[in-house]
Amino acid sequence: MDFNFILLFLDSVFLQGDIFASLSGGQTALGSDDPIVKGLILTAFAVTGFGILLNLFNAAVRKKMVDQTKLKRIMKETRSWQKERMTAMRSKDQTKMNELNKKSSYMNKMSMEMMQMNMRPMLITFVPLILIFYLVLPVLFSHIVALSPISLNIIPGDFFHLTCTAAQAAEPDGICAQKENALYLWAWYFLSSIAFSGIIMKLTKTSMDLS
Repeated sequence: MDFNFILLFLDSVFLQGDIFASLSGGQTALGSDDPIVKGLILTAFAVTGFGILLNLFNAAVRKKMVDQTKLKRIMKETRSWQKERMTAMRSKDQTKMNELNKKSSYMNKMSMEMMQMNMRPMLITFVPLILIFYLVLPVLFSHIVALSPISLNIIPGDFFHLTCTAAQAAEPDGICAQKENALYLWAWYFLSSIAFSGIIMKLTKTSMDLS
């Protein structure tokens, strides 16, 4: 499991603004009506730059706080045990199952240790990043960052919108006025961060990929 992805997802939920307003049919969004950085192209590149810098910050904290060699050893050991256990269950090899079950408590301990190792950096980075998002980004950038050729609202309902809907675009006084499928500031940050997250983790050798 990529815990960096979990951090980005949690960021995205908070960056939507007022979650309860969204649930009730309203829509607030991070951004300014009179931003310091103006223009869609400049804004899109600047927000992507923020995403890259914050990913580098996450990677630096992770590299400092997590023993990557130990983490990958634990991951390899737990995945190997889980794979053997699943194979034994499918083949109904009770002897092998009994043998593997003897290591259950040890493997559970290893899994818990792995989770704690991954959670420690998140506890350090999450609060400062949220403060940056609320105190810095809204001043620098507008509500709308880029235009998408298609709707990216793949999750049903009004809770998790990446782009403006047709109904929101029809509202003359809304931030989405005449801008159907426009991407919100937080949504562009989220997508650009995900795009560069894997690359940065590989370059900094903080990836959880065992291959």
